[in-house]
Amino acid sequence: MTTVNVKTKSGLQTVASARDLEWYADEPLEDGGTNTGPTAMEALAGALGSCMIITTELYARRKEWPLEAMEVHIELERFNGADYPGYTGESQYVHQVREKVVLIGDQLTDDQRARLMEITTKCPVRRVLTTPTFFVSIEEPLKEA
Repeated sequence: MTTVNVKTKSGLQTVASARDLEWYADEPLEDGGTNTGPTAMEALAGALGSCMIITTELYARRKEWPLEAMEVHIELERFNGADYPGYTGESQYVHQVREKVVLIGDQLTDDQRARLMEITTKCPVRRVLTTPTFFVSIEEPLKEA
């Protein structure tokens, strides 16, 4: 289980904590924040990209494949559901995630590259975003992270 606690720091700035780590989220100055950290959506995109890289790197290490490094570029955008091409559901909004993955390693074969690209789609954060997720309110206080 992953546990993170998030608290108001100042204005729109928040501080999140897990284990013995702390990090901030904030909004840009033009949106009323102090611009001291990524927005929550930027943090989400960063978590997704980081998870894709970590999952793929661990797989490549286990297989002893010559993956030297990776880059992931993520763009998140919200659309009105009624205006999104091909969407026939009831949601007011839909979200589109655009991604570009770059595998760095001249010694990788085409088959290894194809498998590593497939592995990027199997990271735990992506699975949270693409499979049914349920939000449950809890009565007891959260454990300190």
